[in-house]
Amino acid sequence: MNGTTFAPFQFRTFRLLWIASLITNLGWQIQSVAAGWLMASLSSSPATVALVQAAVTFPLAILSMLGGVFADNYERRTVMILAQVFMLFMTISLAGLTWAALISPWALLVFTFAIGCGVAMHLPSWQASVGDLVPRKHLPQAVMLNGMGFNLMRSVGPAVGGAIVAAFGAAVSFAINAATYFPVLLALASWKPERTPNFLPPEPLGSALGAGLRYVILSPDHVKIMLRGAVFGFSAVAALALMPLVARQLLQGTAITFGLILTCFGAGAVTVALTLHRVREKVETETIIRVSFLFLATGLMATALSKNVWATGVAAGVTGMAWQSSMSLFNVATQLSTPRWVLGRAMSILQVFTFGGMTLGSVTWGRVATAAGLETALALASATCLLGAALGLMVRLPGENNDDLDPHGRFTPPDPDLQIDMQSGPIKVSVEFHIRPENTRAFLELMALRRRIRLRDGARSWSLNRDMSQPDLWHESYRVPTWAAYLRHMQRRTTKDAENYSHLADLHQGNEPPVARRWIERPADASQLLANK
Repeated sequence: MNGTTFAPFQFRTFRLLWIASLITNLGWQIQSVAAGWLMASLSSSPATVALVQAAVTFPLAILSMLGGVFADNYERRTVMILAQVFMLFMTISLAGLTWAALISPWALLVFTFAIGCGVAMHLPSWQASVGDLVPRKHLPQAVMLNGMGFNLMRSVGPAVGGAIVAAFGAAVSFAINAATYFPVLLALASWKPERTPNFLPPEPLGSALGAGLRYVILSPDHVKIMLRGAVFGFSAVAALALMPLVARQLLQGTAITFGLILTCFGAGAVTVALTLHRVREKVETETIIRVSFLFLATGLMATALSKNVWATGVAAGVTGMAWQSSMSLFNVATQLSTPRWVLGRAMSILQVFTFGGMTLGSVTWGRVATAAGLETALALASATCLLGAALGLMVRLPGENNDDLDPHGRFTPPDPDLQIDMQSGPIKVSVEFHIRPENTRAFLELMALRRRIRLRDGARSWSLNRDMSQPDLWHESYRVPTWAAYLRHMQRRTTKDAENYSHLADLHQGNEPPVARRWIERPADASQLLANK
């Protein structure tokens, strides 16, 4: 079982949370069908109907980074429980208003947006927790199983949802979704994660947001993943945003028709989830993503041309295959190339780009459908997918990252002689190296990487200086705002990053290691200096 897609199921907590998520995903799919069909009943405007999908994705675009900060600074289990309780309350309120016939198009969008806010808080913590539930070697399979679970319910939930909406109405569908939150809450309550002692206070919100953005911006592989995710979201979302109108207008169908098409979409996604692990062993990630874009283009164009339910179902299945493979691989690539300390924020930034693209795409394709027709919107989205495939020629995704990104764990916090606290600062750190002239080029190459590592981990104002009277003496320096920021910076060093310092130490000449000094800035005014002593 260790080498199979289902290997993560041997870990009890992951298994229980996966099953609980399966149930709540079923409820979410039922609600999605009900919300989409209810909006199509309340408004005949394609742009308004497409806004339902935008209301789901927009919170993920604007709030995911906040969710990422919570995931990295607080216990992820607690964050997920609070998010689930919030979504439960919002869903119950939506069901009550719908049952009382007080719902309007804008009220539906507001509650859908609010539930999306809960998802934005929950998702980074859940995605970052996968690495706490299974070993790294099983992480790709665990990510794919999560996607498979979601899409398994997408293959069943829409048909069930369509039948429930047709038989009992949207209010009952919303109430059923509310009930499905309880299994997740129970599973989270039973999970007792290991707590790593941390003597540092939580990182301030602004600093934490900046650290996440800085890490991604200074990581070329992450920038490529985010860019491709945004293009994917913008083009691919047309399939889901316009699907209620495809069922209602192109196929002249009912809520059951809509549910059946979504079922085909989910079936295609599940098929990929069951096979993608084996495909990844033989085909590089970039190739799979390009093929996925081509599948998306084919599926969207076939949907635009089809007037038959079964042909549209096949096209939806092709689209679902492409959707699942792309979303899973963007997720896996980010998880495998990010250390644990910033994983929640990196995953949230991926969501910002991907779901930001989806939000923009939902609005764009809805407006195009209103102005030029549904078939035209689908055809243009298909053409955009072809551009997404071509983009891979210039912006290639990274291959699988096998670097050791676990904390190096060899940093011993110094005990300063000065009386300082966690907020004391600013702190300047300097390191002196003695480098032979013939090793200068190798030293500078290592220092270029060291600069990026320092800045990614929170350093400010990094510089490298050479002594004019003693050319073999080099002085690296950087600043951090507080003593807590310095300790946090040093804790973030990974085993892979430590290799850089080891190589620099090898180039350093002399019997003693490079000299590191830590300085606290003090005002030049004597009265202030004595007051701060």
